[in-house]
Amino acid sequence: MKMARRLPQALFNILVLLAYLFMLAPVVAVVVISFFDDQIIQFPPSGLTLRWFGNAWARSEFTAGLIESLKLALTATAIGVPAGAAAAYAIHRGRFHGRKALSTLLLGPLAVPSIIMGTALYIFYINAEFVLDRNIVGTSTGLIAAHILLTIPWTVRLVLASMEGLDPSIEEAARNLGAPPLVVFWRVTLPMLKSGIIAGGMFSFIQSFENLELSLLLIGPGKITLPVAMLNYLEFKIDPTLAAVGTLQIILIAVLMLVTDRYVKIARAF
Repeated sequence: MKMARRLPQALFNILVLLAYLFMLAPVVAVVVISFFDDQIIQFPPSGLTLRWFGNAWARSEFTAGLIESLKLALTATAIGVPAGAAAAYAIHRGRFHGRKALSTLLLGPLAVPSIIMGTALYIFYINAEFVLDRNIVGTSTGLIAAHILLTIPWTVRLVLASMEGLDPSIEEAARNLGAPPLVVFWRVTLPMLKSGIIAGGMFSFIQSFENLELSLLLIGPGKITLPVAMLNYLEFKIDPTLAAVGTLQIILIAVLMLVTDRYVKIARAF
């Protein structure tokens, strides 16, 4: 009887382990391949080396793409996170018609594939250029605006999740003690939303930094992001250099998540 009760739990644990292995297998494969000594990937490798990391660092398109991706992601996050947090606050606390429709509109991009979103934005920008008689496609402003659209849905979703767990009695106590509404917001409400805002900022940065489809369609001449640089490199060469660049991206994102979770528990925002 005890074995019969333990078997479903053991089966569940095995399924969870297999799910983790399935999700992590591509990441592990990229990291392992980045150390292969062979230019043509084969298994088992003839040896291990770090030269592909040096090759990635020596190529100007990767360093330029990294700088451009960081600038783009930081700018989009700095604009999109406050806008998304304000929208989430209005949706949760507001008493106006169309709140659900506004929430659906802002969260909609999460359900739309990036390639479709990029194509739609490209067509919209082309039509807007005829109306406004000014260039939009290929400009930094147009690209930043597109990446802001990536950051707002994540922020709205995570801040709304944080607001669901707020205890309104704390804000009510502050008001009863004579605090004005603005003071209550800055001193009480905003600190309680800190976990959702920071988690939204982290996920927004990652979405913008890793995005290929929007950047590929909307980036201007003379500029390049890291994902676009990796795609261009793949057209002419297939070697572990791309795996080395991918490994560095994985390390950057992992460090960002660990540092964020050190100060704000990300799991609380979900």
